[in-house]
Amino acid sequence: MTQSAQWEAEYRTRGAQETKTLAARLARTLRRGDLVLLTGELGAGKTTFTQGLGEGLGVRPGIISPTFVLVREHPNLGDGPDLVHVDAYRLASEGEVDDIDLEASMDRAVTVVEWGHGLVEHLADSRLEITLVREVGGDRPLAAGNAPGTDFSDDDADEERVLRLAGYGPRWQDAPDLR
Repeated sequence: MTQSAQWEAEYRTRGAQETKTLAARLARTLRRGDLVLLTGELGAGKTTFTQGLGEGLGVRPGIISPTFVLVREHPNLGDGPDLVHVDAYRLASEGEVDDIDLEASMDRAVTVVEWGHGLVEHLADSRLEITLVREVGGDRPLAAGNAPGTDFSDDDADEERVLRLAGYGPRWQDAPDLR
């Protein structure tokens, strides 16, 4: 059964810092057990967005893409939720997702899954889906000077992104206030 979104919203950011700021605002509304799916092409800003979430949640700094390890856990420095950052690009099925045992950390963390659409929805009855779209240059590879841990290159640090948010399930009856 296909679930319909409770609401949808669209935001525009002009570069990496605005993307992080928007994510930090969203982090204020997140709580333990929340599942966030990030979708977007290479360089769209998924890891940059996750860095902003981490800052807003108050987790240990140093968020980089978990591409080669699949899962990185970032402990909270206070009493808020931890952040579990997943890259599902190499995963092909729900069974492979289950093998990495994300359920073990969901009750104490916000779980952010890049490339998870169609693979992780079964983990929770509610989820927040965020699609990041580059306005220009979306089909070119990342620049060689791209800083580690970010997906904005020096060439597109001020490039506009469109972020489309959609809330699914009872947890996301209402859209978060991101002002």
